This record gives sequence, C-alpha cells and structure tokens, in this order.
Amino acid sequence: MSERIAGAAPSPGRLLAAAEPQAGAAGKALDLLSIIVAAVEQAPGLAVRGIDRDGIVRYWSLGAARLYGVTAELALGQPWARVAASLPDATLAEEVAGELAAVWESGKARSTRLWKLGADGAAPRCICSTVFPVTQSGRVRQVVCIDIDITASGQDGAAQGALLLMGDNFRQLYEKSADAILLLRDEHIADANPAAIVLFQCEDRPRLLGRRLSDFSPLRQPDGELSALRGTQLAAQAHADGNCRYDWRYQTCAGELFWGEVLLTSVTLDHTYLFYAVIRDISSRKLAERALYLSAQVVEHAREAIVVLDPQQRVVSMNPAYSEISGYSLDDMLGKPFVLHGAEPDAPAFFDHVWDEVGDNGYWQGDIVGQRKAGGRYPAWLSLTAIRDSQGQLSNYLAILSDISERKKNEEHTRHLAEHDFLTDLPNRVLLLDRLSLALAAARRKLSMLAILYLDLDHFKHINDSMGHHVGDLLLKEVARRLVRCVRGVDTVSRHGGDEFVIILAEVGGIDQVAHVASSLLHAVTQPYQLGEYELHVSTSIGVAIFPSDGDSIDSLVHNADIAMYHAKESGRNNFQFFNAEMNAQIVERASLEQGLREALGREEFVLEFQPALDVASGQIVGAEALLRWRHPQLGVLPPERFIAVAEECGLMVSIGNWVLRHACLRARAWHDAGHAWRVAVNLSPAQCLHNNLLLSVQEALAVSGLPAGCLELEVTESLLMKGGARLAGVLAQLRALGARLAIDDFGTGYSRLANLRHYPVDKLKIDPSFLPAAADGAAGESDTAVAATIIAMARELQLTVIAEGVETAQQLAYLRGQGCQQYQGRYASAQVEGSALAKLLN
Repeated sequence: MSERIAGAAPSPGRLLAAAEPQAGAAGKALDLLSIIVAAVEQAPGLAVRGIDRDGIVRYWSLGAARLYGVTAELALGQPWARVAASLPDATLAEEVAGELAAVWESGKARSTRLWKLGADGAAPRCICSTVFPVTQSGRVRQVVCIDIDITASGQDGAAQGALLLMGDNFRQLYEKSADAILLLRDEHIADANPAAIVLFQCEDRPRLLGRRLSDFSPLRQPDGELSALRGTQLAAQAHADGNCRYDWRYQTCAGELFWGEVLLTSVTLDHTYLFYAVIRDISSRKLAERALYLSAQVVEHAREAIVVLDPQQRVVSMNPAYSEISGYSLDDMLGKPFVLHGAEPDAPAFFDHVWDEVGDNGYWQGDIVGQRKAGGRYPAWLSLTAIRDSQGQLSNYLAILSDISERKKNEEHTRHLAEHDFLTDLPNRVLLLDRLSLALAAARRKLSMLAILYLDLDHFKHINDSMGHHVGDLLLKEVARRLVRCVRGVDTVSRHGGDEFVIILAEVGGIDQVAHVASSLLHAVTQPYQLGEYELHVSTSIGVAIFPSDGDSIDSLVHNADIAMYHAKESGRNNFQFFNAEMNAQIVERASLEQGLREALGREEFVLEFQPALDVASGQIVGAEALLRWRHPQLGVLPPERFIAVAEECGLMVSIGNWVLRHACLRARAWHDAGHAWRVAVNLSPAQCLHNNLLLSVQEALAVSGLPAGCLELEVTESLLMKGGARLAGVLAQLRALGARLAIDDFGTGYSRLANLRHYPVDKLKIDPSFLPAAADGAAGESDTAVAATIIAMARELQLTVIAEGVETAQQLAYLRGQGCQQYQGRYASAQVEGSALAKLLN
C-alpha cells in the first residue's frame, strides 16, 4: 500500500511523505499515518481543515478543496477569516468562528450538526460537521474540522441528506424559535426549547421537564372554569381534530400571570401519542384587546352622542346615545352628511366656518341648536376633532355631542337667582342697573323721557320688630305684587333692598303721566293687608327723578330719586315728591352736618347753655335745664333743632347724650361748690333710653362729677314714655332707685292718661307751652286753660311737681300762679336773673 501511495501523485492536501522500506517502528507508524491521511484525502465528500490557535489554516484536504472550491495553495498559511470570506457561502465564516472559539475555550469536541451549503447555480448540499481539538502536553494545539457531504453518495444519500437537513432545520427552528415549544408525553413535559424556559421564567430546563402543563396554570381560568378540567377537554379536542388553537392563562415559575396563544398538535411516535404545544405570549395583545373592548364599551354606553365621520364628513358609525338624543337611527345616518341630520344651526354658513376651523386647528367645540327627528329643537354642545393616521393624513372626524338642555335650564335658573330678589322674585339691583342702562340708551336714541320712582315703606321696621320678620316678608311680597300690577310690561319694578323699591318708567309721555302712576302706586300700597291673623295698614313715600331734567346717568337719577323720597318722608310720609335743586341742597347740607357731627366731639365743638327754672311763689332759682349748642366752624352756633335729627339718624345720639350728661353734672357740681344746691335737668333722647348702658352712663357721670344723685333730673318726652313700654318703665325704675329725679317733658301733647302716671316713678311734669295763654294778650282760650288747669290739678293730687316751660310774659306767670303751678322757665324766667351774679354762675 505504501508503494501505491509513494508512487502516486502527491495529494494537494498531503503533509507527510511515505516512510522508507528500511525504516523502523517509528517509520512504519509514520507511514501508517500517511496512509490514513491519504485515505482521508481520497474519500469522496470528506473535507478536513486544521486551524491553529492564531486562526491560521494548517491543513486543507483535497476534499476541502473540492467541497469549498478553494485549493490548498490558496488556503494553507492563510487566516481562516480570509479563506472563509472567499467561500461560496459567506455565512460559513461566522458559524465556524463561533465553533472554533467554543472548542478553544472548552477543549472539548463539538457535537455533530447538519447544515446546508449553497453554491451559485448548484443544488444545495447537506453537510454533516464535527469540530474537535488536537492536544499536546495537555494543551490544545490545533482544531480540526471534518465536514461530510451526505448528498455526495448518490440518490439515497441525497434523500437521506434532505431528510437529515430537514430534521436539522426543525431542530434549529425548535431551538431558535421565539415561541415556546414543548413536547408533551403522557401529559408531562418531555422537552422544551429555550424560549419556553424564558417564557415560564424558569432557571433551567429541569424546572419544566416532568411537570404537567396544567401545573403552570392558575386554579381557574378568567371565565371561572377549572384549569385542569378545561385543559383535559382541549387535549381531547386536539387529539380528535389533529390540533386545537386557544387562548390560555398561564402562571410562570415566578408566580406572574400571562396570556398565551396555544397551538396544541397531536402526533404519533412509535404507536405513542404525543403533543407539541406552541405557546406565544399574547399578554400585550390581550391588554390591547381589553383596552379596545373598554373603549368600545365606553362609546357604546356613553351618555354623550359619539359619531365617526369619514374625510367627506359622511357618517360611518355612531353610538346609541345619538339615537336617544336626536331620534335618528344608524340607518337614517349611515353614509349621509352629518349636518343634514339635525346638527345644523340657524345660520346656513355656520358649519362652513366650523369645518374650516377644524381643518386649520384640528378641532372645534361650541354651542349649537340641534333638530330632533320628531321636530323639536334642543341646545347641544358639539366637539369636532380631526383624526389623522400615522402618516399625518386625515382618516376620520370624531363628533361628540351632548344634550345640554338641563344645563341650560340650570344656568337660566342660576342667572335668574343672581338677577332677582329671593323673596319677591323682582329684579334685584344687578338686573335693575342693566335694564336702566338699556332704557337710558333707548331714551337718548329716541329723545324721550324716562322716570325713576324710589319707594320706601313707612315705619316698616316697626312691623318687623313688633310682629316678626315673617310678617314683614309676607308684606313685602304683597307690596311687590301690587306694584307690578300698577305698571306696564315695558316698565321694571325692582326691590332695591330692605323695604325699598325702585321702578323704571320707560318712554313716559310727560310729568302728568308719571304723577298719575305715582298716585296709583300710593293708592295700591295703602289698601289694607290681611296677612294671616294680622290686618295691616301701610303707607309709602315716593321720590321721582326724570330723565333728562334731573340727571343723565344711572347714578345721578337713582340718587336724586332717593333724595326726593327722603323729602317725601320729611313732608309727612304717604306722598310723592319730584326732585328739585332745593332738595339736593338740603341733602348736601344734611350730609355735611352728619360729617361734622362725627368730628364735633373730638374737636370739642359742643357747649351747654343752662336755662334757669324759678319758683313761682318766691322767684328764686331752683334749678336749670342743660341745652345743647354746636359751635359749627362755618355755620356758627347751631341750636339742637338743626342737628339733633341728623345725629339720631346716623347713630350719634348715645355718645352725644353721654357727653351732655357728664358735662351737665360737672357744671351742677360747680354750682354746689359755690353754695347753690340747684338741680340740673338733662333731656334723654330716645336712643339713650333704649340703650342698654343708660344706667351705667348715669352712674359714671355722677361718679366723675361727685354730684348727688338727687340733684340730677332726667327728662323724657311723653310720646317716648307711651312707646317705651315695660322696658322703659324698668329703666326708669332703676334710675329712680339710684336717686335721680324723673320728669316728663312736653306733657299733654301725647294724649296719655294722667292715671297711667301711677305706673312710672315720675317726680315732675312739664306743661307744654301750647297749653299756656297766648303771650300777646295774656288771655287764655277755654280749651288751653282747661288742659293746663287739669294737668296742674291732677299733678297736685298725685303729689307731682309741675313746671311750665316757655313762659314769656308776666300775664302767663300770673295765670300759672293762680292755678297753683309751682315752677316755671322760659324767656321771662331768664330775664328775671339776667345780669345778676347768679346768671353768670349758671353759664
């Protein structure tokens, strides 16, 4: 054999020469190796490659030259990467590089694998390859690759190669598949690919093998069915039909749940039934399906109408809510323009503008008026949105429509509440000003007249205080109804607050027409009111201002009407007054007085004058009455008649009265210190008498001055005594218990009965000057003298002191002396002491 080899032409892949015949054992061994190498090189379809650690090709057999089309001269000594790049199949370089690296690193042979080698214009070949290391002294020196061309052995080889290649392809598919593939034998997992290990989150393959697939399922599927029972049913179905596809809920080794799409295929091997299960993770798809389902449910059950349109604005789909709102069904709407089905407002060009805005901005929303199929109209809120695909092209329009009838009603109700009085349902101040603004604009445009009537109920506070606010509310409602009946529909009656009403008379023909309306209002308001158990008689005071003569603005007209109303009250109430300039001057003066009064105490502008009271019999001074004066910086000394009413209205009388009380006591104490134990008389205002701190104020004045309480005489008017009731009687009793003396001023003007005086701790009566004889001739009328004589007689019977005020002549004094009056004061009394030292002491 060695001769045949030696005599043969050298092989392209030969590395060794044949041994000489006389060679020893080593030579024979070398010759044997040469024979083996020659056999390898001559074997059909066998290719051998040897590559060292540096990646250099050290052996390249003849079969390798035939199989890969690269001669040994071109391959030997070259880097494998360069040789592999010139091969017909470029993928071989990457695959071999990975195998070589694994063998160099592990020092172990790689298992046999099948792969397909393709060449241009030739049928693909099935190659069976193995890679193993060649070691020396325990180190890997070379790696040898042996490739066998299975298809090179004829027709049977080609068939077998194709079969093996198909099996290898399936194995690679099995190993590299992204889907989990499991082989089930007797319901247990016999094999699993790497994707299955990853999908079920297992550390390694043994965690899967030998277990049932149902072990990786929750106890029950989402529909409530037991997983084990349902799995058995599906396996039976797959066995009967060959395969079965279904969705299944699995649980990983880590306990996490996921959805899998399962293709369960039944196969037979050696008369044994097996199942291949291909499982794909569809958790993301299930989430998307769930989201899509929820979206569909939301659209289906939404209370808002949702309509999908195509780019030509034709209806593609809609939810049931649109049918409920409009009455149009899907058959009525499908394929037709949306605007033709009840969403078109009054203006024909409106939707052209809407679609232009949608085209420019991508959306539009606003109020529209919809048309129901039955014919009714309804307010709606429409939102239109352009929907674009991933390329930015318009694909659809989305219309969302809501019936806002209830919201509009609520808004109207809220607006009504904001603009109307809650009690009378008349326009309030806000709506009044709005309507007055419109009426003024119309009056200016038409050059017509307009009137403002300002009404205030007389003594309304007394009704609230005495009968309760519920009666006052009933009265205001009835007054409002009567006022509305007295005016035209174009006029406005509003409640301005409290018991005040303002009426706008639009486009009046003249002053006489306004006066007629004012008279009608007075007559209507003064008619009796039957409110439950109460029958009331109420009057009102009305002020009138005319546009344009009394003002050309809202503020000026309302202000001037208010001024006129105030003058109607000043004129006795229950009447109406037209505004004039004199009224305004009086109001300005009153406002000035009020401002000055608020500063007068701090500036010490108040002073007291004392009018002496003389004994009728002896002519001696027995006391003096403190009279308040205001030294106004601009107007000079003002008597109380000029400012007391203003002080009472602006709430200053308590503080002013306390000042008078304190300073009167101090002056009386000075009299006492000078040796004259005169009493000082101080008038109490109604505000003081009804104030809770009157007793405390009197005590402080007495304490500060050191005046004995018996030297202080407090005067209240008869009319106040009649109105004060039990509360005032209690206050007077406390003052009397303190030691102060009490007097009734202006007695006889209030028509009270003398017998009622027994109920009050009164010490003195002051006869009003109107009951004295006339100062001109001293002759007294029968009625006057009868009243004065009766008062004096009854007072003496009740052991009360009587003092006459306003005495101006000696004849009046003589009359009083004849009737038995004890004391008097007035101009005649002041003249008796004028110029004396006592007069200087008094003031």
